[in-house]
Amino acid sequence: MKLKSGLLVSALLAASAQAADEPKVWTTAAELGAITTSGNTSGTSVTGKIDAKQELTSWSNEYVISAFFKEDEKLDVNGEPYNEKSAERYFVSGKGGYKLDNDNAKLFVFGSHTKDEFGSYLDYSLLSIGYGDRLYQNDTMTLDVEIGPGYFRGKTALDTTEKGVMLRTAANFDWAVSENAAFRQTLSIDKGADNTRTASETSLSAKINGRMQMKAAFIVQNDSQVPAGKKATDTQTSLTLVYSF
Repeated sequence: MKLKSGLLVSALLAASAQAADEPKVWTTAAELGAITTSGNTSGTSVTGKIDAKQELTSWSNEYVISAFFKEDEKLDVNGEPYNEKSAERYFVSGKGGYKLDNDNAKLFVFGSHTKDEFGSYLDYSLLSIGYGDRLYQNDTMTLDVEIGPGYFRGKTALDTTEKGVMLRTAANFDWAVSENAAFRQTLSIDKGADNTRTASETSLSAKINGRMQMKAAFIVQNDSQVPAGKKATDTQTSLTLVYSF
């Protein structure tokens, strides 16, 4: 009986050790930020994002969902307050990267869709394939780039449809500033015959505890061609809490 118990304990310990040595398949970060103002300026804005990464033997995949909503309180001609929505944007993307001989070199398929009720494009979808690799790496910094052809379809604020082939390039720069702080810069450029869309996010994250972080970010999106009455560049500054699991 003691022998059987000892063998059972040994087997459980061995299984636990093997599970601890196995790489983590999923890494997910969920972030949320909200701002409410009152007094001379009243309004509410909410931003959220879920970023899930999956690491398999031959594949490296990433899925992103984000949303931004803003509502302002205004006064009508009689001085009565009313709420008016001034921003509503949703974004979803998925990327599958097939690892080549070098783990950092990948062939990828990327797709995304943006719905922006107040943007120059009400709907913007793209599908791209290509090649990605790591251009630089040291103890604290990495620089990854991607390039490939694709196809996009967009519905403008004038209710016209644009579509055609495009070239997508992207880059991610990560810097572990310290044990508790990290800097990230992302950039993507979708160049088509009718429009070139450039999107950038600059962020700095600081750990609060093992799983919780505070993140400050500045997002810029620019379209080279926009309908009359629309601005070419949209910006968003946010301060969010990020929970990783």
